[in-house]
Amino acid sequence: MTTWTQLSDELSVSEQIAAHDLGALYAAGFRTVICNRPDDEGGDTQPKQQDIAQAAQALGMQFAYLPLLPGQIDANDATAFAACLRELPSPALAYCRTGKRSQTVYELAKTHGLLATATPAAASVVIVGGGSAGIAVAASLLARQADLDIVIIEPNDTHYYQPAWTLVGGGAFASEDTARPMASVMPAGVRWMKLAVARFEPARQAVVLSNGSELAYEQLIVCPGLELYWEGIEGLEETLGSHGVTSNYRYDLAPYTWQLVQSLADGKAIFTQPPMPIKCAGAPQKAMYLSCDYWRKSGRLNQINVEFCNAGAVLFGVPTFVPPLMQYVERYGIDLSFNERLVKVDGPAKTAWFDVTDSAGQVSRVAKTFDLLHVVPPQRAPDIVRNSPLADAAGWCAVDQHTLQSTQFANVFSLGDVCSSPNAKTMAAVRKQVVVVAENLLALRAGRAMATRYDGYGACPLTVEKGKVVMAEFGFGGKLLPTFPLNPAVARRSQWFLKATVLPMVYWQLMLKGREWLARPTAT
Repeated sequence: MTTWTQLSDELSVSEQIAAHDLGALYAAGFRTVICNRPDDEGGDTQPKQQDIAQAAQALGMQFAYLPLLPGQIDANDATAFAACLRELPSPALAYCRTGKRSQTVYELAKTHGLLATATPAAASVVIVGGGSAGIAVAASLLARQADLDIVIIEPNDTHYYQPAWTLVGGGAFASEDTARPMASVMPAGVRWMKLAVARFEPARQAVVLSNGSELAYEQLIVCPGLELYWEGIEGLEETLGSHGVTSNYRYDLAPYTWQLVQSLADGKAIFTQPPMPIKCAGAPQKAMYLSCDYWRKSGRLNQINVEFCNAGAVLFGVPTFVPPLMQYVERYGIDLSFNERLVKVDGPAKTAWFDVTDSAGQVSRVAKTFDLLHVVPPQRAPDIVRNSPLADAAGWCAVDQHTLQSTQFANVFSLGDVCSSPNAKTMAAVRKQVVVVAENLLALRAGRAMATRYDGYGACPLTVEKGKVVMAEFGFGGKLLPTFPLNPAVARRSQWFLKATVLPMVYWQLMLKGREWLARPTAT
């Protein structure tokens, strides 16, 4: 079993489960399991309900066996099902072969008025988003106040360590090592609502969920990440993953990048960067440098014309790091093209079109052919934030950049890629922001001043070759904020070890578990 459908705060339904699924279900917050599938319906391949009952009971979960026959569900079944929901602890997961019978008997119980009208759900703290920011801030809050009532709203089953996708595209990391089941990273003590948010209602201190229900809160943390706007480039979605068009910004495409890099013997390789802001502003270059390093070491670089088409006007936003990057641009013979924004792709024709802005501000459209095209899509805040009372003029969740408290609603905080703070949108920034939000939110709840202030810290490990990294660490205004007393503009093997080996362990074993190693912002 990989997924379930939430019908209410008390009930979700799924297809057939097995005994080994119970650990993940318990971690996801379920306390009752209801079997609606008769034994032996699927022959010897069907897991026995007795085995599932034993696995559930071993975890302290309740189990009920209420077999239902397809097309024969009646009022008596609905009454028995309603009794299970009323008498056993919630939330419950009901299952059958596909989940349809479980949903049918639930709807019949509702129709007959057998289910009590639920009071609106509520939590002390509601966190929207189960990515890096959401999981880490929940764990940090619980590390400070273990009895805090927290709900995380997150519809996805899988949690990703996205910073390693660049390494996957460069053949230096296994893609499967960047993904884990969402249930495995959900902090113990947190209630996980496997739904999406449909609408924010901050004036009423509530969020409206995708199933139409509402969830009230005392404090809200907004961290759903940003939206990769693939459709903002004409023709791109139709050709991604084929015809030499790829992107390390998607889990399923990063391995294709590495396939293309290995197979390209000659021709034209174009790497693009859209207008800011984007998550990890150095990632478009990282893909290019790792590819060039592979081609150089395999003796092909002289046969490959590499071009970097950047919608911006500079190679990197912090001037300190431009000279060391330019050394690698020159080493690899890369053609730099600034003020060029990718607007259209025709994969079968191996052609990309760019809107080019000249020094007078005039825009012209230029076509370029390619053999490999690595695309970084334009990025923006999700619709639910962009079209909400929480948004600033650009669509991001408006916050005070130092406290990360909403500028519109005092009981709302935001962190991660969606917030308006003018920092680099990186996982490293989230590590510091987590401390700020956790401490300031608890201070607000206790009626104290919010003393913890964010310094704008962000880090971009620039993988300039396989085995060396320029570790760019900086805060608001481009102020250098190096963690270690080393010249940050020098490419180092030690920083590659940090990027490829240490930081993934820090992420999974420390950050997502509320252990804040080197995570406190500097005093401001």
